[in-house]
Amino acid sequence: MDLFTTFDIAASGLKAQRTRLNTISANIANAETTSTPEGGPYKKKSVVFQTQNLPFSRHLDASMAQQGQPQGVKVARIVEENDKPQRVYDPSHPDAKEDGYVELPNVSVLKETVDMMSATRSYEANTTTIKSAKRMAMKALEIGR
Repeated sequence: MDLFTTFDIAASGLKAQRTRLNTISANIANAETTSTPEGGPYKKKSVVFQTQNLPFSRHLDASMAQQGQPQGVKVARIVEENDKPQRVYDPSHPDAKEDGYVELPNVSVLKETVDMMSATRSYEANTTTIKSAKRMAMKALEIGR
């Protein structure tokens, strides 16, 4: 695996984690949204990842070198969770039903915060990989002088 493959794999991880962080941020921002244009409370969204083959030239190089295909990661899709909304008794709320209950989103701010910390750590790991590869390349250039 060459230096640029390392950059490609780490960059795909950065892009995927950025999408995950944006989705988590939207979930936290809408944790109290009881009415959406589609009707009903906001529904939590989750990111689904899948492996991503690198460009054909990288695949060809890997095949010729008798190595496995290097793969990155990509966002396959963003799905809405179909969990039941939380029901809270609050008859004074403008979106309360006739029985006095309000349907709140199925978003747990605590779980979203934990997911955000995990995504941040993954993002930092990919950044560290790129920095390390860059340092190794610079050291290799210094050796060649």
